[in-house]
Amino acid sequence: MTTANQAVTPTGCCIPFDPEPWQDKEIVWDRKQFVKDHVRSLFHVPLNMGKVVIRNMDLIEKAGARSPYQLMLCDEKSMWGSDIFIDVSKDVPGAQMASLSGKYLTRVFEGPYQNAGKWAREMNVYVASKGRQLKKMYFSYTTCPACAKAYGKNYVVLFAQVD
Repeated sequence: MTTANQAVTPTGCCIPFDPEPWQDKEIVWDRKQFVKDHVRSLFHVPLNMGKVVIRNMDLIEKAGARSPYQLMLCDEKSMWGSDIFIDVSKDVPGAQMASLSGKYLTRVFEGPYQNAGKWAREMNVYVASKGRQLKKMYFSYTTCPACAKAYGKNYVVLFAQVD
């Protein structure tokens, strides 16, 4: 288990995540660019996430469009699939592009993925405590399961689009 004062050795896969810039923030995006794709799921458990992310990261790297934050949002649309949005710095040839606009409240959670429903309920309470109305919620899984295990922390950031 790592502590805040302990150095984390990068795995070479996912970048170690710093929760501080994302905890309890309000972010405003105006046509923020993302590569968009779809992941098949079974009861919200992704079946082809790794393959989809690797394919898109290859396109992003080739285009020189990698964002400094390595931000990926998931729209858990149904139990059978989710749309993913990978932050990019410019258009990526060969990829489906999307943009997001609006105000987003963020909150960082840590623990096993099975807590996602609990975190969503907590995020709803947080949004209401700020006097805001929830429009849509995105999950940002900050590392793959192998890197979360290596780093000793599994951070997930919830992005609540608000009125």
